[in-house]
Amino acid sequence: MSEKLQPILEALVFAADHPLSPREISDWLPEYSIRDIRAALNALEMEYGSMGRSFFLKEVASGYQFRTKREFAPYVLKMYKTSPSRLSQAALETLAIIAYKQPILRQEIEKLRGVDVGGIVRTLLEKGLIRIVGRKNLPGRPFIYGTTKKFLEVFDLTDLNSLPKMKEIKTLFSNGEGAVPALQALEGTSDAIQEEAADEAAPEGPKD
Repeated sequence: MSEKLQPILEALVFAADHPLSPREISDWLPEYSIRDIRAALNALEMEYGSMGRSFFLKEVASGYQFRTKREFAPYVLKMYKTSPSRLSQAALETLAIIAYKQPILRQEIEKLRGVDVGGIVRTLLEKGLIRIVGRKNLPGRPFIYGTTKKFLEVFDLTDLNSLPKMKEIKTLFSNGEGAVPALQALEGTSDAIQEEAADEAAPEGPKD
């Protein structure tokens, strides 16, 4: 593997506005194999992890991205004179249902939560955390929803298989009186995201 590859990858990841995957990088560097690119990225990840700097290289959302360590976040936020955008518990609960049950209809989300989620779904769409993946072949052709790559970035996940176990997610959303009722309905959901329902989505529809 060329000694030039690591600094090239370092420059690309530094300049990118989203996590870069080895396959994506290989389109720009056809002279290097995907295996060599991944090996170089892993080497950089270990190198930055041992440097004790305020940032590190991490695999997230099926790609690699430089990230600031958590303890330095308050200083970065002061620089931007802003505070983290927080989701309400209702929005987090809705997002959890979509993440674990996707692809899913709005009506199915409302059945689990027992309330209208139109406003929350719009908010999650505006924040780029969910997307429309197609339409269901039902009267009215309702939209089918799923999560986005930004969702993986925000929640520091490599892919959907990295989602917390249901026991962990219910503890996170506990309100001091036990698990949130709607999340109890996810009890039987497999920890691994199932893909067979994806065939129900029509091929058209906005893409992430």
